[in-house]
Amino acid sequence: MSSDSAKEIELEVRNLCKYFPVKHKGVLKAVDHVSFQIQRGETLGIVGESGCGKTTCGKTCIGMYEPQSGEVLYQGKNIHKMSKKERFELTSKVQMIFQDPYASLDPHQKVYDIIAEGMRIHKLVSNQSEEEKKVMELLEMVGLSAEHANRNVHEFSGGQRQRIGIARALSVEPEFLFCDEPISALDVSIQAQIVNLLERLKEERNLTMLFIAHDLSMVKHISDKIGVMYLGNMVEMSSAADFYKNPYHPYTEALLSAVPIADPDVAKTKKRIFLQGDVPSPVNPPKGCRFCGRCSKCMDICHETCPELKEISKDHWVACHLYDE
Repeated sequence: MSSDSAKEIELEVRNLCKYFPVKHKGVLKAVDHVSFQIQRGETLGIVGESGCGKTTCGKTCIGMYEPQSGEVLYQGKNIHKMSKKERFELTSKVQMIFQDPYASLDPHQKVYDIIAEGMRIHKLVSNQSEEEKKVMELLEMVGLSAEHANRNVHEFSGGQRQRIGIARALSVEPEFLFCDEPISALDVSIQAQIVNLLERLKEERNLTMLFIAHDLSMVKHISDKIGVMYLGNMVEMSSAADFYKNPYHPYTEALLSAVPIADPDVAKTKKRIFLQGDVPSPVNPPKGCRFCGRCSKCMDICHETCPELKEISKDHWVACHLYDE
């Protein structure tokens, strides 16, 4: 997948595959031949049903999993072929914000030590005074205060814990953030606050982000580009504006039809698309298009041949036989 933009490509994923062995059943193809690019300062949102492979894709992209095949290039270097020293340096450039703020923070550590740990490991501060100053600045940046530094994690709400997790990720001055459903475990009233915080930090620090979510309204708010995954495949990708205005893939159309609309008059006229059938097993997916068993527009070729991701309009990519030439 290529782009005409002159912006620097921060992350490039080429034909990435990540499989897991399943005892007595075979191989689960969690990520199967996925390709995309994220440019410097851009946010790519990836959406899809639970189990579609979006989190596995993200974790493989930042080196937490080794791929079966394919390449992940960060600033032109293959992440999975880096030396031990290069991988260590990568951990200061690439950071992750976890889905569960209750499980991702050490309950035995003070907030101060959670945030300062990365600085110490990467030797980013030269003395105690500088360390304290940076920790306090980070707490303030994420909407907390100095008095929170010496408290234990269990004293905080879910939203506050996620802010601590964001401060920890920012402590090593990263260039790239992988956000793995960072708002799904939070109350609705807190979700918008966290998304707004991430958006502000992105602008202030020129961060590049891979944002995983299943809430399409939140993804629209924070993303520059949006990709849709279904059963390990990327089925559509475009700019956020074009994604909501001109969805092409039948699965994308169904996802967008389920997004609530605040205006009751508009909501009345909106047609909801209900998908028939069950999601196929990722261990034994269909021979052709993996969505064909649930698609109302399915053709004979869909049962035989898996469609390739093609650019059908400027920077709008779709994997669907409906748009074959």
